[in-house]
Amino acid sequence: MEEWSTVPLIVIISLTVRWAVSLNSYSGAGKAPMFGDYEAQRHWQEVTYNLPAHQWYFNTSQNELQYWGLDYPPLTAYHSLACAYVARLINPDWIALRTSRGYESPAHKLFMRATVLAADVAVYIPAVLCYQQRCQAPRGKKVAAMLCALLYPGLILVDHGHFQYNSVSLGLGVWGALGLASGHPLLGSAAFCLALNYKQMELYHSLPFFCYLLGWCARAGLRGRGLLWLLAVAVTVLTVFAACWLPFLSDVAHVQQLLRRLFPVERGLFEVRELGERLLYNVRLCSLPTPSAVATLLSVLPGCLKLTVTPTLRGFRLALVTCSLSFFLFSFQVHEKSILLVAVPVCLLLHEVPFMATWFLLVSTFSMLPLLLKDELLLPYVVTSLTFLLASTQLLRPLDSTSTVDLQLQSFSQCLRRYFPGLPAPPHLLKLFLLSMAGMVTLSLASAVLVPPRTLPDLFPVLISLFSCGHFLLFLMYFNIVLLWGPVTVTANERRGGKTK
Repeated sequence: MEEWSTVPLIVIISLTVRWAVSLNSYSGAGKAPMFGDYEAQRHWQEVTYNLPAHQWYFNTSQNELQYWGLDYPPLTAYHSLACAYVARLINPDWIALRTSRGYESPAHKLFMRATVLAADVAVYIPAVLCYQQRCQAPRGKKVAAMLCALLYPGLILVDHGHFQYNSVSLGLGVWGALGLASGHPLLGSAAFCLALNYKQMELYHSLPFFCYLLGWCARAGLRGRGLLWLLAVAVTVLTVFAACWLPFLSDVAHVQQLLRRLFPVERGLFEVRELGERLLYNVRLCSLPTPSAVATLLSVLPGCLKLTVTPTLRGFRLALVTCSLSFFLFSFQVHEKSILLVAVPVCLLLHEVPFMATWFLLVSTFSMLPLLLKDELLLPYVVTSLTFLLASTQLLRPLDSTSTVDLQLQSFSQCLRRYFPGLPAPPHLLKLFLLSMAGMVTLSLASAVLVPPRTLPDLFPVLISLFSCGHFLLFLMYFNIVLLWGPVTVTANERRGGKTK
């Protein structure tokens, strides 16, 4: 527990970086008529405070869904309502129905920024600290992983720069993972259900939770103790969902409308207001839901099957990455900010595979550069990325951990050599990493200072998308290999459904 003595310093550093980023611009600042995500979050406070719950998701004269209609689960609405009560005490004009649209002032910006910081302090930061403290690693590496995970620039730039509350759902997801790691599956299940009820994109992580818990219960015996655990998990899930959806359960029409808002498949792949941000962002099979679902299923199936048959915590951590990355690359209706759902599980692997984790986190931040430039966050992007790179290279020493043993590729390498003895040695990853860094620096500079040809206005966003997508496909291959060719031993506690290690 000695690592806790450094926690106050880590928290102070992470909060200082967050607040420094929050001093900059935000999504849609001064850009009428829709403004941006900042206005969306403010508008949800306005709607939830002034209208009854059964009107939050319906189009009415007082709630025009075309103007940032609420499209997140009930827990997001309750959070908006809680913020609205505080806002009402400070300045009722901030949430006045209809007349507050597009409200912008220094005082209101300070309030909104403070709500994001409060969410970080209440949910995300303690979750990351507790998880990293529990990991099996030397004290120095634990402390380094804590700091580097909290300095991950992608989440800081989106929540405290662009403006969102991703730290709530992602933090609840980390609490869920911590519950499983601590041998408390009911608490872990409840925390993850809360994450799902805050943002539906947490479905990216649902398969690893389901497969691990199913395999964990099966190893305890589905005709005895394991069945009781499985029923307890099911009751926990149903209870949490019923509590969150309680105001809407009295009418089937309310439930149906809420589901339509959460999963708007009929809108097509791109919404008009986000077309410029999402155009050509990912390589997909096509723009139809069914092929996307098939591609995603085929991508996640091997890892999920292994996790179900061999439910280890190591496999669970890796499956969180492979499943979320598969959903990000192949699923229907994906926003570039969804890469955060992959990045946070990767943050949990910083102490295990520091080289690949650091590389991925840098690329994931770079992949959101067009959005950050649109929000005038170039300087915070550069500073936070360099800060993270410096902290990780100095504390985690990832550039010294590029051997097959460090990368957990020894079993896979031995398997290849057994069947292909004449296979040439793979390229040195450090050289590829440096080339990747050079590519990101070059594209960042070009995007910031060069004007694209008039006939190719989206040249740099497309190049960034292709560059990032190529990296993500390679990372998907790597993490799947580590998951599938990793050790298959199960601890005695995991075998009988007890506390896991």
